Amino acid sequence: MMMRLPFMRPKRRDFSIARLTVKDTPAIATLHREDFVRPWTDDEFTALLSQDTVFGFTVLETGRASAGPAGFVLARLAAGEGEILTIAVARAHRRQGLGWQLMDAVLRELHSERAEALFLEVDESNVPAVHLYRRLGFQEVGRRPAYYQTADKGRSGALVMRRDLR
Repeated sequence: MMMRLPFMRPKRRDFSIARLTVKDTPAIATLHREDFVRPWTDDEFTALLSQDTVFGFTVLETGRASAGPAGFVLARLAAGEGEILTIAVARAHRRQGLGWQLMDAVLRELHSERAEALFLEVDESNVPAVHLYRRLGFQEVGRRPAYYQTADKGRSGALVMRRDLR
């Protein structure tokens, strides 16, 4: 006789969003190195986060904050326009909606500041990111050919995207 076992769903992970601070720079620099050919250093992140116009958010797994961030976003607001400077989600935490949550946190901040638009640049070959940004209402407004260096020493173009906030 065949015994049936109840279906067990994997435990759902819970995450929380927190504001980035200078003390987060070593952890986000480590995460940035995971995916960028020319990753930013601790000092570069510290310099950016020290500017009045720059802000960001990190996403942490509830109960595992000591494990470091699962992702982060860094943005700037100047003259009524926002810009995503960089965003990264750890490979182990992708496809869980964390990029969406991080972008939502930025959009909420910009709405509260009455910003008019949000801009970003994305590697045209990063299909999941391009898809996310389009779902969030971003429109392509320009292209930068051969903008990014690839891991194989080649070049990849950047899409310049914009979302109106008013």
